[in-house]
Amino acid sequence: MNDTISEMKRRLAVLAPEHIEVVDESALHAGHAGARSGAGHYQLTLIATAFTGQNNVARHRAIYQALGDLMATHIHALSITALAPGEL
Repeated sequence: MNDTISEMKRRLAVLAPEHIEVVDESALHAGHAGARSGAGHYQLTLIATAFTGQNNVARHRAIYQALGDLMATHIHALSITALAPGEL
């Protein structure tokens, strides 16, 4: 697991996820402007009780807030699936 994924998981722990999966898709974007800067492309799946009753915008805001400066320094693109338990 790369350092960025480890740090993402550490920061997202504040949401007390029941399930968290981060996939590094950076290799699929080789040559892309964001890839040249060194920032990665990631796919995130996160299931947390904290998302119960929240819409997608609120869920994404919570994730962006938890990730903080990683969004500007280490993450160029982030595909998010954010669910409450029982949603699928």
